[in-house]
Amino acid sequence: MEKIKNYNIKNVGEKVTINGWVSRLRNLGGVVFIDLRNRSGIIQIVVKPDNKYYELANTLKSEYVIKVEGTIVERESKNNKLSTGEIEVDAEVLELINKSKEIPFQISDDTTALEDTRLKYRYLDLRRESLKNNFVVRNNITFATRKFLNNLDFLEVETPVLCKSTPEGARDYLVPSRVNKGKFYALPQSPQIFKQLLMVSGFERYFQIAKCFRDEDLRADRQPEFTQIDVEMSFVDEDDVMTLGENLVASIFKDVKNIDIKLPLRRMKYDTAIEKYGSDKPDLRFNMEIEDITDIFKNTTFSVFKNVIDENGVINAIVVKNASDKFSRKDLDKLTDFVKTYKASGLAYLKYQSEISGSVFKVLSEKEINDVKEKLNIEDNDLVLIISGEYKVVKTSLGALRCKIANDLNLIDKNRYELLWVTDFPSFEWSEEENRFMACHHPFTMPKDEDVDKLLTDKAHCYSKAYDIVINGYEAGGGSIRIHDEKVQETMFKALELTEEDIKEKFGFFVDALKYGCPPHGGFALGLDRLTMILCGTENIRDVIAFPKTASATDLMCECPNVVDQKQLDELGIKLK
Repeated sequence: MEKIKNYNIKNVGEKVTINGWVSRLRNLGGVVFIDLRNRSGIIQIVVKPDNKYYELANTLKSEYVIKVEGTIVERESKNNKLSTGEIEVDAEVLELINKSKEIPFQISDDTTALEDTRLKYRYLDLRRESLKNNFVVRNNITFATRKFLNNLDFLEVETPVLCKSTPEGARDYLVPSRVNKGKFYALPQSPQIFKQLLMVSGFERYFQIAKCFRDEDLRADRQPEFTQIDVEMSFVDEDDVMTLGENLVASIFKDVKNIDIKLPLRRMKYDTAIEKYGSDKPDLRFNMEIEDITDIFKNTTFSVFKNVIDENGVINAIVVKNASDKFSRKDLDKLTDFVKTYKASGLAYLKYQSEISGSVFKVLSEKEINDVKEKLNIEDNDLVLIISGEYKVVKTSLGALRCKIANDLNLIDKNRYELLWVTDFPSFEWSEEENRFMACHHPFTMPKDEDVDKLLTDKAHCYSKAYDIVINGYEAGGGSIRIHDEKVQETMFKALELTEEDIKEKFGFFVDALKYGCPPHGGFALGLDRLTMILCGTENIRDVIAFPKTASATDLMCECPNVVDQKQLDELGIKLK
């Protein structure tokens, strides 16, 4: 079989056979012009009135499948919007292979069809050029990944899809066992345990392009089933893993988009990311850092700020440069409603124009207003947005607000890529729902050496050898050095309040493996879907997954999930409640 050909002006005079779909048909002055579409793009076919296939050409409709034999000639009226815009095919043979029903929406990149309609007819939606190109990018990413890792002697190993349900992390998808009634498999949230066991097995360098599953609430950049580039190595430390990870990403950027990524990547500690950007995945394509102005108000008479300080809260701000005149009172009220969705109690503001004004202008002293101006280097027409309250709420809400404003004011260069590592994540995070500390990443993450002795006594101040790679405000991947010492792993389980029975039931086989000469090891995973999304310049992850689910985790094309018949349930020993 020959490779798919892309024809251009250099192919004039060649005899060709082309198969594809009728994208558009026009009859101009008796001559029929057919835009034929296939994997290589669109090429114009010409059928003249004296052609014996002329009547057939006039009966063609959109999405009919045809075969054309003819000669490539130079076009008189060229189309510089198409790669084939300088040529056309003078048809000598025209064959109708298959007809098509009337299509439910126009197949074009500027289609106005609703996304639900396009997902219901996904096999038609995928004929659009822009979506096809997304999957070319996705293919090129996986090819570049395999090439890079194979050159470094990594072995590609598949791990099970039917495995054991384990605690922590997101909710598992469960699969009932017909043979062992009343028992269930779980679909893997990641190959975490298996790739660590491969290190115990002596494989040393493993990778896999793995399908993963998480039963969690969805959003524009998240799906219930997703794919990750999974990598694990033995006898490495944090620097080794991050160096390999960023070199892999740089290689992908170069091979796929011909973009040079400057290495080494910037590294930022988790606490710094939260402090300056209110997020563990900061978007560095624009400035607008979060500033702490609590000290300015230590002697304030403004009761709201005074109460916050008395309760050990903070007062933080962001400065929107040269933008006071862009925000009306109504606009600022909408921003207030926005930050309240992040549990902020409200949003105060100051406008530094020819006359200073704002929601807190009359309740602050002249000194406080001038101190804010001096500390934040305020210039004419700057807008200061202030949130006060509990540290985490203030940082999170201002972090979300800075991103919203940057998007609203078009402050982000969409053609720019900013990459960094966020490092030193907390080992634990407090769960209001569980009323206990949970693993921030997973229970096999190695704590910082200096924090091992604090796992049971000071969980709020334990940090781990964990790292995330962030691209343009998206968590593109992450990983950690793993616990290879049996005693440290036991301590971690205790810190997570897992009983001996829990440990044996959920992780017994894994804990046993640590007793058989487990090497130090670590790794990372890149989200293939999210990385493809970033490189394709889309903000919707469904654009880079062939057959995605909706926000309610349903497949409109296959109409699943769906009911099953009683016989299937009886075979599984399941009764619906």
